[in-house]
Amino acid sequence: MKLDAYNGSLPSLVSTTYSWTKVSNIIFLDQPVGTGFSYSRTSLHNKPSDSGEAKRIHEFLQNWLGKHQDFTSNPFYAAGDSYSGMIIPALVQEISKGNYQCCNPPINLQGYMLGNPITEHSGVNYRIPYAHGMALISDELYESLKRVCKGEYAYVDSRNTECLKLLEEYNKCTDRITLFIIQHPLCETETPNCYIYRYLLSTYWANDKTVRKALQINEESIGEWIRCNLDIPYNHDIVSSVPYHKNNSISGYRSLIFSGDHDMAVPYLGTQAWIRSLNYSIIDDWRPWMINDQIAGYTRTYANKMTFATIKGGGHTPEYKPEESFIMFERWISGQPL
Repeated sequence: MKLDAYNGSLPSLVSTTYSWTKVSNIIFLDQPVGTGFSYSRTSLHNKPSDSGEAKRIHEFLQNWLGKHQDFTSNPFYAAGDSYSGMIIPALVQEISKGNYQCCNPPINLQGYMLGNPITEHSGVNYRIPYAHGMALISDELYESLKRVCKGEYAYVDSRNTECLKLLEEYNKCTDRITLFIIQHPLCETETPNCYIYRYLLSTYWANDKTVRKALQINEESIGEWIRCNLDIPYNHDIVSSVPYHKNNSISGYRSLIFSGDHDMAVPYLGTQAWIRSLNYSIIDDWRPWMINDQIAGYTRTYANKMTFATIKGGGHTPEYKPEESFIMFERWISGQPL
């Protein structure tokens, strides 16, 4: 999206050479129902949930492929970012089980990909070690936090007043830094030279009548398009997606787990920790991966066909580093080493 100051007209889109659609067919799915442009013609009896969404997406894919059978032989990969880290592993397991149980033509499932994935709700505990590693807090404060809080920073016992006081000191150092990418602390969405300004423009763009007509959006389906609709009732019933990763590894599916190394919302430290907990041996040890003789990040591959990669200077989602993200995806989806 072109980052011009908004003047009331339709924001402009710009062509990019880094679109992942150049190397694969992609279905973009808004879920759960009520997010993005998605809607339901019938009332939902149960509120959406992690496990329920895995089943619903599987059903959607079966119906979509049933209507577009030219794609049934294509290798299929499930992918998502952020909170999708709780959904996609369960979806992969659901598809895998369905391929054996169901009479429909199987989905040609080959693997999955996750960017900066939320995997366990305890992952926020890695924000403080990450902040220390990025020189956002002092050595002394970090050592005190470790000693007094004992590694638990998210759900602190109210009686541990010393830990709570130290966390206040931590927040003073970090509360003006956006979690998703370390950038100018005064950056606001109304500022055209701010990275997240494009999120404001996308709202104007998606709510334009000509855009909705071009996208064939049913006029009666939804009201205002909201980028992050947090008002939808939702049941977070998957506490950890690690068991699903274990099952998918046993089933032999490939996976790419990547992290922007400047993401403080889901720090790569936590991602590395749960990957280690799977206890698979390393077959390609830690090394830089390169683009034109420049380091684009670091990577490691495990015996369960899981590749972990960082994107140097990247934030919470791939668009912070579009060229690096595209080349990483292009290499991995084609079976090349990063």
